[in-house]
Amino acid sequence: MLSPKRVKYRKQHKGRRKGTAYRGSSLNFGDFALQAVEDGWITDRQLEASRIAISRSIKRGGKIWIRIFPDKSITKKAAETRMGSGKGNPEFWVASINPGRILFEMNGVTREQAFEAFRLAGHKLPIKTRFLERV
Repeated sequence: MLSPKRVKYRKQHKGRRKGTAYRGSSLNFGDFALQAVEDGWITDRQLEASRIAISRSIKRGGKIWIRIFPDKSITKKAAETRMGSGKGNPEFWVASINPGRILFEMNGVTREQAFEAFRLAGHKLPIKTRFLERV
């Protein structure tokens, strides 16, 4: 799974996702893209599952760019732990997503192949997505 090699602080605040993505919201690398329509967290496992779905769908043809990275740690307390006693330990990593953020880009395949691959990848993600193409 994707995770940072090292971070400055182990535990982070949850934060608030408000507004739209003003960075990473335009098609830069490929001809087709998968764009987030709503905000949310995408875990490292969900990102990997969607990446595998894309690469299997296009039969390893074309090129894929992953435009997001899970760099935020999410903590959880152990089961049946009493209230208090501090914050839990980091359990997994997420990428915080705002509406308009490009998640994946693809090049070197037909429009139909890209659409089908991104449709399958969208089913693996917890947020609504849409298909973009360069005009």
